[in-house]
Amino acid sequence: MNITNNKILITGGASGIGLGLTERFIQEGNQVIICGRREDALRIVGDKFPSVVTKICDLSLEEERIELFNWISENHSDLNVLVNNAGIQNWMNISDTDFYERANAEIKTNVLASIHLTSLFSNLKSLDTIINVTSGLAFVPLTKVPIYCATKAFFHSFTLSSKYLLKEKNIEVIEMIPPALNTDLGGKGLHDGQPAVSDFIESVFKQMKDGKTEVTFGFSAALAKATPEIIKATFDRMNP
Repeated sequence: MNITNNKILITGGASGIGLGLTERFIQEGNQVIICGRREDALRIVGDKFPSVVTKICDLSLEEERIELFNWISENHSDLNVLVNNAGIQNWMNISDTDFYERANAEIKTNVLASIHLTSLFSNLKSLDTIINVTSGLAFVPLTKVPIYCATKAFFHSFTLSSKYLLKEKNIEVIEMIPPALNTDLGGKGLHDGQPAVSDFIESVFKQMKDGKTEVTFGFSAALAKATPEIIKATFDRMNP
């Protein structure tokens, strides 16, 4: 991927990893469009970075994903990079009374939205790159977030297939695999003490500049290459 002179759509680009990507892609000389559900969060980013185009969109809803694609097609038909970053993480147990409802919402955002956007935007003639943000938890689940881990394992597998299936359209697919980072994913304070998003961004951009299509950082680098024995030992350690 050429990391400059692109027009990029980042889902969930107003916070966490998405915001880190937004800031860095701007620094690298790209035009950035971000979408998300929270108008206030989008406005804050837009005020800080006037060049950023913002779009309110609830990606859990099929009709809003279609509307987003149609809006891009009409107003930004030269878009060439899609970043599937938006995701939610629920800390929960199967015995919780609202488990299914929360699991359903998580699957809609973390799985169905990314599948649908990939299908839609791969038909955009200008598109040449898709970046999928998965997780180190795709390889070893943390049972406190069972659906999140399962969705990321699915997304990792889908990304591997997409790399092959989209070759015929000359679309490069990059998998970005973060470990736990100091963000509000799952709730405020849950990831305090984890590595800073800025450190992750610095590392993965260097890897993309080097032409890598699987970019990792810290703990996720070890998990992505782990043997079955290491995966089992890690699972036991993470889930005592």
